[in-house]
Amino acid sequence: MLNMPRRVLKRAGLEMIRFHDLRHTFSVLALQNGVDVKTLSGILCHYSAGFTLDTYGHITTAMKQDAANKVGGFLAGVV
Repeated sequence: MLNMPRRVLKRAGLEMIRFHDLRHTFSVLALQNGVDVKTLSGILCHYSAGFTLDTYGHITTAMKQDAANKVGGFLAGVV
């Protein structure tokens, strides 16, 4: 029974992926798309939001650009 998922993935032309890989991908994409870390931490059943950020808080180029745009927009309104 354990080999069934591998056979299914192989027939579909997909590479082997672990459940943990899916969890990691979900977590990073959730953060990138604005899910707040406290909510994500609860979804993942982590003991703290800090642990969630330490584990899944990879800062991507897109996230950096978005942060720069937000700060730039704020500063443009102040100046």
